[in-house]
Amino acid sequence: MNLARLAAVDPARAARLLSEVRDATLSGKRARIAPRPVIEQSWGRMLRSGVDPDHDCRTGLLSADEVRRRREESPLRHVLPVLRAGLLSVADVAQHIMVVADADGRVLWREGSPQVLRKADGVGLELGADWREDVVGTNGVGTPAVVRRPVQVFAAEHFVRSHASWTCTGAPITDPRDGRLIGVVDVSGPLRTMHPATLSWVDSVAKLAEARLRELHLDSLERLRAVGAPVLAGLGCRALVVDRHGWAAAVTGMPYLRRLALPKSLSPGRRWLPPLGHCSVEPLAGGWLLRVAEETPPGTASRIRLDLGRPARASVTVCGAAGPWSRELSPRHAELLYLLAEHRDGRGAAALAEDLFGDPSRTVTVRAEMSRVRRYLGDLLQHRPYRFREDVEVDVLLPGDLRDLLPRSVAPAVTARRRTAG
Repeated sequence: MNLARLAAVDPARAARLLSEVRDATLSGKRARIAPRPVIEQSWGRMLRSGVDPDHDCRTGLLSADEVRRRREESPLRHVLPVLRAGLLSVADVAQHIMVVADADGRVLWREGSPQVLRKADGVGLELGADWREDVVGTNGVGTPAVVRRPVQVFAAEHFVRSHASWTCTGAPITDPRDGRLIGVVDVSGPLRTMHPATLSWVDSVAKLAEARLRELHLDSLERLRAVGAPVLAGLGCRALVVDRHGWAAAVTGMPYLRRLALPKSLSPGRRWLPPLGHCSVEPLAGGWLLRVAEETPPGTASRIRLDLGRPARASVTVCGAAGPWSRELSPRHAELLYLLAEHRDGRGAAALAEDLFGDPSRTVTVRAEMSRVRRYLGDLLQHRPYRFREDVEVDVLLPGDLRDLLPRSVAPAVTARRRTAG
């Protein structure tokens, strides 16, 4: 049954049917139709984390000053004009509101129909509210942040019963510089306002916002290049100018490097940076000047920590004599490093393609992704086959329940591991 089509034609009937599906599923019975996979998986996470489907749980609102501070620091402020132009005019006519939340699920902006805004207050969808999935259940803000893709939550697909009179459609917005989640844009409204095209509409506007962030990043690199290129021209050593996120604006004396993995808190002085080794780090307006030491051998890392314990924020931390550094991982890189940690003897490109896609012929994709991983892990990863270096200790932090392992992943090897924990 196409529930989206039914909801557009007869929302009341679709809501009743979904309520039956929800009640049956949460009581462990067999429903007449199965919930959509993205919803069923979210319900499973809610049951395992102890969210009460019959209790509207709310945390304290952020103060007005804290909301203001987060707005000023959030990259989302740069794309508000894009979001407003793409969503508000239609949302207001269709009796929806636009909600913009940060990566922590906190509502920073709410705009749209005044009548719907008042109704939103009644379910706690207020400025400063916490709408993470593990706080308020399956919803159009928290669930897209976990699965990192657009999600429409209609009627009783919401885990908490008091939200069942709403339809919510949200899409994540990621930072094009590093793939990090920076927030979610959501369009919400009363049940009768549901339309199946809303999902594509919200997703398209979120992609426009990401494209705008990409333009702003390129503009900032151009400004940094104008400052850094004259500095590099006077140096007689290998050096490069990078922005605060490690993106190269100018390079001299060495092959072009698109991006460098920088520690979270880089400071001036002598530092070990993969894959360059020891470098002299000097501040530059909007970035850093890095001079590569010619004689000093690179530091030796002794431990890699792969943190998969947080569903939406996998990361890798490298600890060694030169000090620790960390990097948030894209979903694909988290999958690859998890598979290599599971197979310390190594995996060839065909085997990894089978693990990721169920198709051993997709080796080109695997090699391209592994090339990107090696840009920040350097010689800690070896190839033929791909593997962690033998003298490196690898620790993997897994979620408390393995059914929450890399929830966005559809890789056969990862889904098989989740099934074994069921």
